[in-house]
Amino acid sequence: MRIACVGYRAWALNIYDHLAENLDDVFLIFRKKEQYTENALSDFKPDLVLFYGWSWLIPDSILQKYKCLMLHPSALPKYRGGSPIQNQIIAGETDTIVSIFLMTNEMDAGDIVAQEEISLEGTLSDIFARIENAGIKLTLSIISDGLNPVAQDHAMATYCKRRSPADSEITINELQEKSSEYLFNKIRMLADPYPNAFIRTIDGKKLIIKTVEIQ
Repeated sequence: MRIACVGYRAWALNIYDHLAENLDDVFLIFRKKEQYTENALSDFKPDLVLFYGWSWLIPDSILQKYKCLMLHPSALPKYRGGSPIQNQIIAGETDTIVSIFLMTNEMDAGDIVAQEEISLEGTLSDIFARIENAGIKLTLSIISDGLNPVAQDHAMATYCKRRSPADSEITINELQEKSSEYLFNKIRMLADPYPNAFIRTIDGKKLIIKTVEIQ
């Protein structure tokens, strides 16, 4: 099998590298947006294309020509959209599901081909490691056993918006009104490589908060 892997996030590239190192299939890995082109994909003639953690729209010409899979860390159809890990943690979720689905021209709405539950506890690096492990396991199963798509229940869909750097601010209102658990979750979900949580001081500067613990 010829498998093209398109990504830029560290956890997605780690999945791709593990697959390439442990399978006899032929891999082409695009490691950043600037490397990926439709012509390069067409020249490779893939049997399967992985767009794990990809943030840009894929044209219908690609989706119709190839079997394209996306990995989305949420219990689809819940939490479709951007920043799913951050939006789930701030909502108080303690676990989620790594979902792999067939891509369509509708955001995160394609048929699901594999899922596995993971915890959202611990640091962001802990969560990424769980996503990697689940992604490797699920993708190996897909490559070995083929696709067994199951349609999502679109009536149950919920959506979340991609967070912006401005959303990382811990406001005075949050300090006064939110619980320690809420603030703990907001800070830990914004560890590197995301825009870290910050408090704006009286002189307009940002006090960056990278780690936190509750006592």
